[in-house]
Amino acid sequence: MTETQILQDKRRKYVPRGVSNSNLNIAQHASGATVTDLDQNEWIDFAGAIGTLNVGHSHPKVTQSVNKQMDSFLHPGFNVMMYEGYINLAEKLCNITPGSFDKQAILFNSGAEAVENAVKVSRRFTKRQAVVTFKRGFHGRTNLTMGMTSKVKPYKFGFGPFSPEVYQAPYPYPYHKAEGQSEEDYTDQMIEEFKEFFVATVAPEMVACVVMEPIQGEGGFIIPPKRFVQFVDSFCKEHGIVFVADEIQTGFGRTGKLFAIEHFGVVPDLITVSKSLAAGLPLSGVVGRQDILNAAEPGELGGTFAGNPVACAAALTVIDVIKEEHLLEKAEHIGQTMENKLEELAGKHEFMGEIRRLGAMVAVEIVTNRTDKLPNKQKTAEITKYANENGLLLLSSGLNGNVIRFLAPLVITDEELTKGLSILEDAFEQKEKVGGFHGKSHSSI
Repeated sequence: MTETQILQDKRRKYVPRGVSNSNLNIAQHASGATVTDLDQNEWIDFAGAIGTLNVGHSHPKVTQSVNKQMDSFLHPGFNVMMYEGYINLAEKLCNITPGSFDKQAILFNSGAEAVENAVKVSRRFTKRQAVVTFKRGFHGRTNLTMGMTSKVKPYKFGFGPFSPEVYQAPYPYPYHKAEGQSEEDYTDQMIEEFKEFFVATVAPEMVACVVMEPIQGEGGFIIPPKRFVQFVDSFCKEHGIVFVADEIQTGFGRTGKLFAIEHFGVVPDLITVSKSLAAGLPLSGVVGRQDILNAAEPGELGGTFAGNPVACAAALTVIDVIKEEHLLEKAEHIGQTMENKLEELAGKHEFMGEIRRLGAMVAVEIVTNRTDKLPNKQKTAEITKYANENGLLLLSSGLNGNVIRFLAPLVITDEELTKGLSILEDAFEQKEKVGGFHGKSHSSI
């Protein structure tokens, strides 16, 4: 029995099956956009730990910063004794996020924690209870964030009851607008539906915050019309509602700007950040208006491990790397290259529906055909299975599990990108790789 097989057996025995695995091989080391497993097979990474590795695996500047911090101390606990990494990162986040108003930043561990605390401070500030999210949105796996999340299976089924006073508003899905309907008319329709929601479902005076992903991640990389996002922002301002941009998957250069909300000409009151903030180390934050974040009394916010100094060291370096290595411009290059390949493949495959992207946040919807546009979950699973058995880490998404999404590290080389797209092409055509390998890799345990 190989070491890989021994570890796979241990995983089945000791790790609950509720934790899914797209790929059952065992990582040994990783650099840039390539992961090498215990059997020395190389995998091009188009998943990026679900959007966590915009600066890639084991970036040398990040690992150097992490090692330096580890030599000093691991975690005195910010509530017990402060340290400069937390304070300097808070300052940097306040400086790089949109908005010229006075800001503050508070740090946590996970994206779900950041969202929960954005809700907490919004409720404290407004003295209201209701929370509005959007259909197809995803905000986490804690009890509150499960309630805020739209997709029932696998995220919510059997785990209720959920926190009360959470409501889901309509969110545009331009690919599925009525045939012949113009973009302008569709946007008007969605704005009217949004306004009607606050008549039929929850009154604005009850709402503490509206939490929106500028581009829906788990929902299928759905990009809303700019005018819709601007209307939501103006509606919130009119009614004293805190507008929260959930940038956990879209932030730190993924879309070609530091934050996706910048594409829409909107400045949110609060922004939640995590994932690529710390290059794979657990760290998250809420950044935004000082008057909102400062509303809570001492002791009402925080957490034992929140703002760990090792993760803060990584994050401070990540922000520098994004600028120094021109990763915002690189994101557009990666995204355009992917889009060009997908357009080429669409000429061969009727099951390829809409190709969507903003920067390097790229997706293709897999359908039965382009006329009916019905979700084709089976074909999506076949494509991701083939990729994960032939050297490409690849993920799906979407309410119906029929969207293939691409979250390659922004440091990916042209050689890695070309290799990954070649495997993707084979996956779409289901061709056997000549001279390749066929790991038994894709399955849920």
